[in-house]
Amino acid sequence: MALPSFVSSRRPPKSPSPTSTSSPPNSTEPLSPATLKRASRTRLIFSLLTSFLFLLTVVFLILVEVGNTSLSHPVVPSIYFLKLDLSHIIPASVPNAVLINSIARTLGLHDFYQVGLWNFCEGYDNSGITGCSKPKAMYWFNPVEIILNELLSGATSKGSPSLTCLDYPNFHNLPDPFPTVALPSSIISALSLVRTASRWMFALFLTGACTSFVSIFLTPLSVYSRWATLPIAIFAFLSALTTTTAAIIATVMFVIFENVIKGVEADVNIVPTLGKEMFAFMWIASGSAILAWVVQIGLCCCCASRRDVKTGRKHGGGKTDVHSNEAVNEKPRARRRWGRKVQ
Repeated sequence: MALPSFVSSRRPPKSPSPTSTSSPPNSTEPLSPATLKRASRTRLIFSLLTSFLFLLTVVFLILVEVGNTSLSHPVVPSIYFLKLDLSHIIPASVPNAVLINSIARTLGLHDFYQVGLWNFCEGYDNSGITGCSKPKAMYWFNPVEIILNELLSGATSKGSPSLTCLDYPNFHNLPDPFPTVALPSSIISALSLVRTASRWMFALFLTGACTSFVSIFLTPLSVYSRWATLPIAIFAFLSALTTTTAAIIATVMFVIFENVIKGVEADVNIVPTLGKEMFAFMWIASGSAILAWVVQIGLCCCCASRRDVKTGRKHGGGKTDVHSNEAVNEKPRARRRWGRKVQ
């Protein structure tokens, strides 16, 4: 006698659909270039912003570098650090002051002198700038040397107890008596500061311009990897540091020099004036370099790079799933027809 058979009433487990939304995305599938660009778009924008800020830095540093170097361009002569007005070096209280000033001008003394990064320019009030010295690396402004070279006779003889003169490298080979220029000792002391600070300022401005130019092309590379962003940020810091330090040295040095001359204006009757254009240009360059460095530092930890998207660490700012080339898992939008939804 055959035994009866029984069939289980339990349903077999449902196999997962290959298109189910619960299935994990295929992370092994290579991402398309369009997906990578979409996911790292925010990082690319900030990288290009950093490059643009360094471009501004280079432009304004070039204006600082070429300022006061040529007479051919109408703008370049107006860019200077300091301007000394010697048109009334003999005070009006002195008898025949107008005649003496005219004689000094005839002997070779100009009405004003402008100081740049590479050289100085000179001119007269009624005719403007008439000439500029030859550009020289590590240049520093020495008014005593300039006046001695242009003025045929000195103001006093050597050895005055209240006044001093700046010695030349070949001073002992010069004939005696040699004409010297009488200037207060405070101005001579300031000239030693100007000589040292000017050389540092020249080197730092040139270094800042070179590093900023290189940073223009380095900073866009930050979009590919955060590891590459760190050395680029260090290089950007070097650019910001050199540019800002040069601007600080120039500001402190020429402000001190201006105040020293104003303090003895009653004795020498020289009127100093700071160049607003030059100071504005160098501080705009410094501010742009600092802002570019700050943005570059932020890219070290913020915004997904293309390497982050490839490895799955970050999904970036794109709306499409970065682990698939097409949004196959997205539910299609429902369309309305005759007042009802049609899937």
